[in-house]
Parts: sequence; structure tokens; C-alpha cells
Amino acid sequence: MTCVSALFRRGKPARIAAGMAALAAVLALAPHLAPHGAAAQTTAAPTMTDRPAAKLQGLDKVTARTSTFSLKVGETAGFGSLRITLRACRSSSPVDVPESAAFLEVEDVKPGEAPERVFSGWMFASSPALSAMEHAIYDVWVLTCEGGNPS
Repeated sequence: MTCVSALFRRGKPARIAAGMAALAAVLALAPHLAPHGAAAQTTAAPTMTDRPAAKLQGLDKVTARTSTFSLKVGETAGFGSLRITLRACRSSSPVDVPESAAFLEVEDVKPGEAPERVFSGWMFASSPALSAMEHAIYDVWVLTCEGGNPS
């Protein structure tokens, strides 16, 4: 049971209404309570720069072996039964919070079967679980983008 419903049960709806009205008034004034000019300031989104390659890491869950490999944009590499294609890699500028993101297409190629796409999307180096590849045997994640001029 929530605090609000408990107060209503105790017959105090007037106090709740008054408290909610006070909260609404404070929230309405919040931009005016900020230091002069602070309300007008906005945080610029970090700029991402295209890079020509990415460093990836793969884990074979059966053998517990990891492999680190680099791919150029447009290039395809094999990792176990996976075929990994790098479509884009972008990293933040050195003055922003470090971030690398790669757009990957991953197919599982089993002998005698048509390739099955197991992942297609952006993977982020700082948050591998945010957009993870789901596979029973292999994990693949982005370490960093490489090449190009980082400034």
C-alpha cells in the first residue's frame, strides 16, 4: 500500500491535495530558481567521428578462450561459426567522455544450413550489455575504434 492511499484511508485528502499543489508550484518555479543563465545553458551532445576500423573481442563460452581482432569498415571476419561484418565505427572526441560505437552485422553459419542473422545493430564499448549479441556459444563486443585522426 502506498503512502498516498494510506493517507486517503485515514481521511486526510485535504493534506494530500495541499501537498501536491505545493509540489506543483515548486516544480513550476524551478527554472526561475536556478542561478542566472543556468536555465538557458544546455549540454551539447558529444560529437562522434567516423573511424576506419574497430577492435573487437570474442569469447568462446565452451572453451573459455578470448580472441581480439581488428576489422576495417566493410570487412568481414570469422570467429568460430560466426561471420562478423563491420559497417561503421564511431568514437567521441578526446575532450568528451570516451565512447566507441560500432555497427555490426553478425551471422551464424552452420554447415548445410542457410546463414542465420544473430545480431544487427550498434554495440557500445562503454556499455556492452546495452546492445548485446545473444548466442549460446559466442559473445562478441567492441573494445574501441581505431585509425583516423582522433582530434
